[in-house]
Amino acid sequence: MSSPAARSDQSSINPTEKKPFDFLDLRAQFAAIHEEVMQAVTRVFESQYFILGPEVKLLEEEVAAKLGAKFAVGCASGTDALILALLAEGIGEGDEVITTPFSFVATAGAIAYVGAKPVFVDIDPVTFNISPSLIKAAITPRSRAILPVHLFGLPADLAPILEIAQKHKLVVMEDAAQAIGARYAGKFVGTFGEYGCFSFFPSKNLGGAGDGGLITTNDAKIAERLQMLRVHGSKKKYYHEMIGTNSRLHALQAAVLRVKLRHLDAWQKGRQNRAERYRPLFAEAGLSSVVGVPPQPPAQYEHVYNQFTIRSPRRDELKAFLQSAGVPSEIYYPLCLHLQEAFAYLGYKPGSFPEGEKASREVLSLPVYPELPDALQNRVVQAIADFHKKKS
Repeated sequence: MSSPAARSDQSSINPTEKKPFDFLDLRAQFAAIHEEVMQAVTRVFESQYFILGPEVKLLEEEVAAKLGAKFAVGCASGTDALILALLAEGIGEGDEVITTPFSFVATAGAIAYVGAKPVFVDIDPVTFNISPSLIKAAITPRSRAILPVHLFGLPADLAPILEIAQKHKLVVMEDAAQAIGARYAGKFVGTFGEYGCFSFFPSKNLGGAGDGGLITTNDAKIAERLQMLRVHGSKKKYYHEMIGTNSRLHALQAAVLRVKLRHLDAWQKGRQNRAERYRPLFAEAGLSSVVGVPPQPPAQYEHVYNQFTIRSPRRDELKAFLQSAGVPSEIYYPLCLHLQEAFAYLGYKPGSFPEGEKASREVLSLPVYPELPDALQNRVVQAIADFHKKKS
């Protein structure tokens, strides 16, 4: 497998052309591991063992070993990972879970799905993650858990969150859907709280060939409950000790993920390389005063850049200009969760969480996949510079 750095130097690409390219080129990733993946898929078809089974068990063991967790339990999706964690903890009607309003809908949706109430806390404007200093004020007698999100691949500030949780006897459930491989104080995220919830959606840094998820824990009893909940509350076939659901990880997904797991470190370095290359490009283009570029994270944080997200007060105009220039970009996320119609019953209003709302108006994510060629990365920054020259 060639290195991401080697693939990034494609001088044949003309940085001035306007031919559209992909925000995330998964074909380039697949081309490098084609034979490994097809061998793994063939192995599953030859075994005809498609649901859970040896492939899933091996993936669970390999992910747990990689992250330094005692147990890992595969499930059907990242959303289900959150739901199963909440169910395993017995969280439901009358309970409250503190989380962020600036995330994918599954974060708060899982809380509401089990009958509990999402209680939102505003974000830090630099990291986009939940602001620990605001959590204490959101705690009530009904609080059961804190659900921080490691958004875009950057760890949340876990030390104060864990301290607050311990003081108030709250469970910590890490939403690490976008952050597998990220570290905080030298330790992998997803292993600090009682639960770590991961997604294997294809666009994630470790993405499958469809939906998939996984929960990490260091508690054997929690792991056993999760294993039962994912198969209708059963340990023994057709005997059910609790009400569960069908959230089993497919063996084909596990086989593909086992191949990809071996390459995760290299892909992570590739994303970090692309992110590090963006920063001087923005500075050299004179964009530092008009575009908010993600700062270099402090030493105790290792960012894995599932997204490279800039800020612009003219975000919508900028996105439209980039699209006309054939440069892809995405908005994660255009409307905070507390303002979504699905959560109107919670009673929040515009202005309830000003930092999250401002972020939703300004954020724009740029291509940052490991195989992104230098020339295309140059084109992204040049197009942003062209927009500001035109507007000035």
